Amino acid sequence: MKKYYIPFDIETIPLPFEQLDESQQEYLIRGANTLEEIEKRKREMALSPLTGQIITIGLKVFQHNYDKNNNGTFELLSSGALILNPELSEDKEIIQKEEDGDIFVYASEARILQMFWDVLKKYKKSTLISFNGRNFDAPYVMLRSALLGVVPTRNIMAGTKYSYSDHIDLMDELTFHNPNSYTATRRYNFNFYAISFGIESPKSQGIDGANVYEYFLSQEYDTIAKYCLRDVEATWKLFLRIKDFLFL
Repeated sequence: MKKYYIPFDIETIPLPFEQLDESQQEYLIRGANTLEEIEKRKREMALSPLTGQIITIGLKVFQHNYDKNNNGTFELLSSGALILNPELSEDKEIIQKEEDGDIFVYASEARILQMFWDVLKKYKKSTLISFNGRNFDAPYVMLRSALLGVVPTRNIMAGTKYSYSDHIDLMDELTFHNPNSYTATRRYNFNFYAISFGIESPKSQGIDGANVYEYFLSQEYDTIAKYCLRDVEATWKLFLRIKDFLFL
């Protein structure tokens, strides 16, 4: 029996503020009284699919194989990143193979979303692995796809807050679907969990979500993609680290 697992992560930035309708611009900065407050609001646009855009989708595909003794091993089938290059037209893409075997594909946002859905179509019975993906990555991908007219090949938000299939959100698992600020199910950021379970922080090389926008403006797309894949790798390692203890 074969099963497929796809750990994934996305990176987002704000849409250009001037592209928004004047009424939308006014709504977003309403109540902001200083330039600092206005800039903060503009940065926060990256957090919503209505005011932000996906610049990278990192993902790996693992095949779970079972032998005659029912022992399972994981085999990496593919690893790579789908990367927004705003200079490319909708019908063009650039494929680049890295020295470590990762495949980087550069294209428009709509095209990288389509390629993401194509991967999920190819591995129909796959289980997604994410950290906070049910609250951020999955709905973001679904809504950006709707806004750009890209038809999903699967509803990755099916189910309810407490019961859903074909997706393991490690945030939900680590907080037992009950995140709060103080008790045993206190919610921490991914970096905190990774370090706690002995996994190298994906932020250890000087880039994190807070400065992705600056790297994008500098056209350092590869740097963002490699950071995103470090997040994906750490997400996978965290899944392997806790699966035998929490998924009983």
